Amino acid sequence: MSWLDIFRKKQEKIPEVNQYEALFEVELSKKTPIKDLSFVVLDTETTGLDVKNDHVLAFGGIKIIKGRIKVDTSMESLLFSTKQNVSSIKIHEIIQSNDAMPIDDFVKQLLPYLGKHIMVAHHAGFDQAMLEKLAKPYGLRKILNPVVDTGDLAIRIEHGMPYDPSRINLKDYSLDALCERYNISIHDRHTAAGDAFLTAQLLLKLLKEADKKGIKTYGDLMRY
Repeated sequence: MSWLDIFRKKQEKIPEVNQYEALFEVELSKKTPIKDLSFVVLDTETTGLDVKNDHVLAFGGIKIIKGRIKVDTSMESLLFSTKQNVSSIKIHEIIQSNDAMPIDDFVKQLLPYLGKHIMVAHHAGFDQAMLEKLAKPYGLRKILNPVVDTGDLAIRIEHGMPYDPSRINLKDYSLDALCERYNISIHDRHTAAGDAFLTAQLLLKLLKEADKKGIKTYGDLMRY
């Protein structure tokens, strides 16, 4: 088998990709009340911030179903990687272990876990790009879940739409700063599961503020 055959075989969709993509054949109604929505809140710990060259070392997730954090939906995975970064290890303290999950096994678990939920993360674009990079060799073109970024949502709620980006101090919208502002106790920071849980708590606080501003439905949330 040539290297080209191997590449093509790797690009073939695994069954989990087909099953995942089929979930989105019917769109979620924009009139769905926010209280009836389900969210999958996630975080990745990586070797760095370069999507092209860095690797995911750990994934953490937890779901919010109809306004409640469901602890029994928590997911945490350590991923196999050939790359290590001394500076990032000082932050997340993840050192490659023999128990790390092979990427193909992780992707097969990830896609059913994401389901059709609204995907939530702090700096969500980075997490989404890193997960898409992992899943692309198995036939996934892109993550199809609607995405909410808690940092961006906090800015929009606090400053309205439209807002002047030059007047925003982004340091005030870090996960640490927002947790402090919204009275969320910080525990287990810089672990994938810990940060996902903090982000889930933050999302619920932000949705309460959004409700006060008349943001009541899925359509309102994604448009605002």
